[in-house]
Amino acid sequence: LRELVASMLLRLAVAAALFVSAEGLLGSVARATAPAAACSRADLAMRVFDWKTRGSEAPALEGLDLGSLSKSPGSAHRAARKGRGISAGQGATCGFGTRGQKSRSGHSTRPGFEGGQIPLYRRLPKFVGRPTGPGHTKTEYEIIKVSALNQLDDGAEVDYAALLAARAVSKSKRKLNKVVGAADKLTVKNLKVRAHAFTSSARAEIEALGGSCIELSPTTGEPVAA
Repeated sequence: LRELVASMLLRLAVAAALFVSAEGLLGSVARATAPAAACSRADLAMRVFDWKTRGSEAPALEGLDLGSLSKSPGSAHRAARKGRGISAGQGATCGFGTRGQKSRSGHSTRPGFEGGQIPLYRRLPKFVGRPTGPGHTKTEYEIIKVSALNQLDDGAEVDYAALLAARAVSKSKRKLNKVVGAADKLTVKNLKVRAHAFTSSARAEIEALGGSCIELSPTTGEPVAA
């Protein structure tokens, strides 16, 4: 009988504890889901320490935006003067150590160097006809010699499509064109040549015969304003 009474009391105590914990949990959920009181920017407050103002007025928080931000007085430090004595903390080796490649003057390694192992730009897959490595920004042009312009009539407007239709040039995979000089001189007059680039000799030869050179934008293909 005593064991039965003790087990019943234990069950009642556990049930009471579960009820109290559930009530507390439901109360916290209700408080979390309750709508927060609306507050304006004027009701906000910001604690500004004296060392951050240095005698100047603290900015008003209600009028603070990206256009009125400013650094705290005294937060900007002047550049450290290295090599001016060991008492300054940056003398002698100037914080770069005693020996080694990284302690020498100038740049220690070039951009992209990975200590001698195969760098990233060499590990990546290659594309046929595209330069790789440090020269990957090289601009490649399809060359048009001024002698190819002799197959068109006087006063014609010349671009790569017109030369291709006249079979003066062959089809190319490159999108940019450049007019260069040639051993055979230009004989056609008053040409309006449209290309992405001109050499100085080709430009002089075209303009000497009354023609004009119209330079095109490499991205839009529209004439570039001189």
